[in-house]
Amino acid sequence: MGPDVEEAATVHLPRPTRCSVLLLAGALLLTACGSGSGPSGKSAGSGAQAVTFDNCGQKVTVEAPPKRAVSLNQDTTEIMLSLGLADRMVGTATWTDPVMKGLERANAKVPRLADNQPSFERVLAAEPDFVASSFASTLSKGGVATREKFDELGVPTYLSPADCEGKDNSGDGDGSRTKPLAMETVYREVRELARVFGVEERGEKLVAGLKSRVTKATSGIRAENATVLYWFANQESPYMAGCCGAPGIITNALGAKNVFDDSTQEWPQINWETVADRDPDVLVIGDLTRKSQTAESAAKKIAFLESNPATKNMEAVRKKRYVLLSGQAMNPTIRTVEGVEKVAAALRAYGLAG
Repeated sequence: MGPDVEEAATVHLPRPTRCSVLLLAGALLLTACGSGSGPSGKSAGSGAQAVTFDNCGQKVTVEAPPKRAVSLNQDTTEIMLSLGLADRMVGTATWTDPVMKGLERANAKVPRLADNQPSFERVLAAEPDFVASSFASTLSKGGVATREKFDELGVPTYLSPADCEGKDNSGDGDGSRTKPLAMETVYREVRELARVFGVEERGEKLVAGLKSRVTKATSGIRAENATVLYWFANQESPYMAGCCGAPGIITNALGAKNVFDDSTQEWPQINWETVADRDPDVLVIGDLTRKSQTAESAAKKIAFLESNPATKNMEAVRKKRYVLLSGQAMNPTIRTVEGVEKVAAALRAYGLAG
């Protein structure tokens, strides 16, 4: 799980009394389970086609295409919006960046339940018939609620496979990878969500477009001698990318080397002296708009790098070899493709790739 969620400051609306929580749950139970209806409220005899699949170790059944979906993370939100599903969404949450270009009008149609992590009660108030999340921590204790809690109310949940397959989320921090992440896992997420909503052709079109962009960005590039560092967030104990998450997809696609590819942690916190010792050719910097960590924006990160005694003499800092990426491009999302494009263009511009 990326530090954009793990470390985000939670914004809770005032909690209702226990009685009102029970009323919310009761209302949702009636919506989800009453009179032989599936989660979307369609009766079993209406001709709807149920979808069943395995998702991060759980069997998920969606009785009919959702009509009141909630996305708890920006990653899944942008996939749904890209699939043209704004009219079937009743809430989004947990944002690190402005919405992806081209999706502004669609996003404006969907209520934002919270900028960061919403309360379980706030989600229930939207009366969802389907809930999607990008990170296991969001659908667990300490997050919005466990998947089991939603199951009890008849609301199917979906977790991005990029945050569970080949990844160990136990313990503190943002988890570690047992094998490198691949864009194919993100493409499968697109296809699975498209299947849930009955828009498979849109899913295939979206995947084809993403693949085409990666091919174009990486065509003929040779960057095997270039070294890169990815800084997501935090000034005091910075989160730098390890080997095998979304930044690994970017680095591997270009043939470059991540200076911290010896760490299997998703986002290890590394001191500045160690960063300076690795002295990468290029610094890929998260340009976030949230305000839960120190030095969130790229401007603040660069100001720190150019004034801090431990970093100001690094080659990338002296030569101002910076690449600015959205937080979403540094997480396993459809915007990781944006990361491939921007890092590829920068390496070429800096004369570090053929």
